[in-house]
Amino acid sequence: MNELPQLPFLSRISLAIGSFFALLGDGRLAARVQALRSGAPLASEVPPPAPAPAPVKAPPPQAPVPAPAPVRATANVDAALQLLALLQRESRFVDFLQEDIGAYSDADVGGAARLLHGGARKVLQDTFDLEPVRAEAEGSRLTLPAGFDAAAVRVTGNVVGQPPFTGTLQHKGWRATAVRLPVLTEGHDTRVIAPAEVEL
Repeated sequence: MNELPQLPFLSRISLAIGSFFALLGDGRLAARVQALRSGAPLASEVPPPAPAPAPVKAPPPQAPVPAPAPVRATANVDAALQLLALLQRESRFVDFLQEDIGAYSDADVGGAARLLHGGARKVLQDTFDLEPVRAEAEGSRLTLPAGFDAAAVRVTGNVVGQPPFTGTLQHKGWRATAVRLPVLTEGHDTRVIAPAEVEL
């Protein structure tokens, strides 16, 4: 620490007289002088106070995490292929749809459609229990209230605003109440809709 230089005698007298009156007039100065005389360090010897820590910025509020969208069950490919195979076996459904019928007469197409209808209807009745979505007669007027099941009723035409909607029932719709597919044997390849046929 650097020592302060000594003051000459006359300077000390002048300082003492000035200090005397300054101490009488300033209580805080008197307290500092008294602390200094009792051994407290000079202000120059006191290390400067540590700088105040920078204010910590609060992290920005995080947007609420949206709930994950409900995961839909994946389609059962085996069941779809199994149904297609049943339609092919009973009504030659795939053969009919894969055939280019443009060259056939309406009578020929109608005859083939009759055979397809009978076989496909049998598959439908053997595999599913069905019921209409709406019990009203087709062509009747009805009102769909707010909160109606949009998965079960499709609104068409001039759809404006919010329900209730009043309109004419064009189709009752169908709902499956039971499904009966045959149990697959182990190792069965459902991708084979209809096996190739070889006559010997």
